[in-house]
Amino acid sequence: MSSTHHDVIVIGGGQAGLAIAYYLRRAGLSFVILDAGEGPGGAWVHTWSSLHLFSPAAFSSLPGWPMPVGDTGAFPTRDEVIAYLTRYEQRYGFAIERPCIVEAVEPAPAGLQVRLTSGRRVTGRTVVSATGTWSAPLIPAYPEQGLFRGTQLHSAFYRNSEPFRGQRVLVIGGGNSGAQIFAELSLVAIATWVTIQDPTFLPDDVDGRVLFERASARVRGEIGAAGFGDIVMVPPVKEARDRGILQTVRPFERFTPDGVIWPDGATAPVDAVIWCTGFRPATAHLQPLGCVGPEGRVDVVDQRAVTQPRLWLAGYGDWTGAASATLIGAGRTARELVPRIIDALAAEDRAGTV
Repeated sequence: MSSTHHDVIVIGGGQAGLAIAYYLRRAGLSFVILDAGEGPGGAWVHTWSSLHLFSPAAFSSLPGWPMPVGDTGAFPTRDEVIAYLTRYEQRYGFAIERPCIVEAVEPAPAGLQVRLTSGRRVTGRTVVSATGTWSAPLIPAYPEQGLFRGTQLHSAFYRNSEPFRGQRVLVIGGGNSGAQIFAELSLVAIATWVTIQDPTFLPDDVDGRVLFERASARVRGEIGAAGFGDIVMVPPVKEARDRGILQTVRPFERFTPDGVIWPDGATAPVDAVIWCTGFRPATAHLQPLGCVGPEGRVDVVDQRAVTQPRLWLAGYGDWTGAASATLIGAGRTARELVPRIIDALAAEDRAGTV
């Protein structure tokens, strides 16, 4: 077993981790990024092939280097994002170790210790957890769900529509992922889009910048949560609307072995269900610190864990910074977070605690 000590350990090499690394590098702090992936791209490498960003490239960039405008114009594709993140790493030469699977973060005499599944231990004065949510998909419990013999797949593991060609598919979830996946499946399958209520769609000329500004206003307490789920009219969703199929139905009552039963008692055969029902924070590695709540959240103030002041969190959603799970939000969150880390470390130095 080997051990290495740094000022900051960043867990997660996706967009949040890279944005934090940019500012840590500028500050001259010693740091390392521990990433579970086989290569660059973070959660983007696990998304479906046809995914489009909600915002133009100019508004979907990490600090220091704008995302190039790709061939698809206004809304970059998944592959364009992965290529950008790959070049971003190369451009700045961050110290990234992968694949590194973090088993636990634990207290240590000089800060915190990160224990890897390989048995190696890395210690740091402070840790930033930026593992996101992709590895913690949420599938709600449904009556008789275990009886269903068809395919059940969370959007985290959906890649393309081809395996569902000709099948009867329910797409469950009223957010942007549900809209995009339903639009794609409707071209090759008998697809039905199930949502709790009718989704609302942003005008064609409005994009994810509006969602970011809404998230920022909500964090500032200026607006409530309502309306943040509005769907951006990226090209696949526009095309589905133009075909006249962009409608939803209300949830079914329960599963049967071969399908579902709707509220009016009608039964319907179903071959597959795609759950576009969101994620929880991937924070199981923080459990030894005793700060993780039942839904995976950690109580934070300005991204700093309340009960573990050497621990910081970024990229999990609005509770760790306005729109911090988006490219533009990751950069702005990092710009605010890193100076706080610097101040905290300086305060320790002045107090002689390290």
